[in-house]
Amino acid sequence: MAYVYFDHNATTPLHPWARDAMLPWLGERFGNPSSLHRPGKAAHEAVASARREVAALIGAAPEELVFTSSGTEANNMLVLGTGRRYGYSGRIVLSAFEHPSTAGAAAWLEEAGMEVVRVPPGSDGVVAAGGFIQALTDDTRLVCLMLANNELGTLQPVAEVAEACRDRGILLATDAVQAVGKIPVDVGGLGADYLVLGAHKLNGPLGAAALWARRGAELSPLMAGGGQERRLRPGTENVPAIVGLGAAARAAAEALPGRVGELAALRDRFEDGLRAIPDAVVHSAGAPRLPQTSHVAFLGIEGEALHIRLDLAGFGVSTGSACSSGTVEPSKTLLAIGVDPLEALASIRVSFGLGSTAEQVDAFLEVLAREVDALRRLSV
Repeated sequence: MAYVYFDHNATTPLHPWARDAMLPWLGERFGNPSSLHRPGKAAHEAVASARREVAALIGAAPEELVFTSSGTEANNMLVLGTGRRYGYSGRIVLSAFEHPSTAGAAAWLEEAGMEVVRVPPGSDGVVAAGGFIQALTDDTRLVCLMLANNELGTLQPVAEVAEACRDRGILLATDAVQAVGKIPVDVGGLGADYLVLGAHKLNGPLGAAALWARRGAELSPLMAGGGQERRLRPGTENVPAIVGLGAAARAAAEALPGRVGELAALRDRFEDGLRAIPDAVVHSAGAPRLPQTSHVAFLGIEGEALHIRLDLAGFGVSTGSACSSGTVEPSKTLLAIGVDPLEALASIRVSFGLGSTAEQVDAFLEVLAREVDALRRLSV
């Protein structure tokens, strides 16, 4: 069997539609979208078309979208921009396991003098809406709550928290990078004021993302320069990547009705098969989750060692978030939900996606059982 990739929460393979849409813009088509000649106008229309496709995926208006280079850049624009607008005074409320791009930007604001309140998740990997609501004050400037946790896949109560924020006139931002393209996402139903998505998490290319802002919700740029993206994100647009994002969004919109069930079936098949492996613990198994994410600990071994052995055996998984790979410390997300540090270090994340099959899952379970047993024998 060829190498099997089960790390779709880290990044995803490029969809053929995205590749085909990008290829001309990596060759014979090369106009600057800000130029007024025909090549420039063609590039401008290509970006505009991609904006419409991305907007359609999340139920937004095209003019509400700003293209960025990554979800990290978009999250920084939201958090740091809020601090600048309010003179670094007031409160920021976020979950204790937000993505590092949000958590890190909030930490910078804390150093600058703002109050940062971090609401802890429950043991199931879900933050209680009531915890957020209790943290809201008259001087709360922004609330940040990711739609889906990038490690556990747990879905967070964004709509409920957004309703409470709206009643108080507080803006809410949701990092939906892990959710868009994997589950239906509609900005109207969520009730958030800002939403972030990334191309490479939904079978688009690296180097493109989008920030949605509800009409009337303020945005502050991080950079000075030209008038691109309504002067909110100056710099010549990455046309090939944006075009690829648009095509990936169109492909996701078409596939979503059947994709959720197919991915959930693969995850359930995998987790059912884990019953044959002693001391396998699925984290957040009873919580609402993304359909294709499974986070599991194999007690008595090191997850990093298992990760390496599985890679050598032809299966790509993760020991956690790709943004924090290379560390030997327990996952902060797992520690936040009360998982023992040794159990956290014994964990891997398995995430399915485009190209994943039941046959691959079955083959993986056989190899996984063998490698877990081998590691446990070595540790005796």
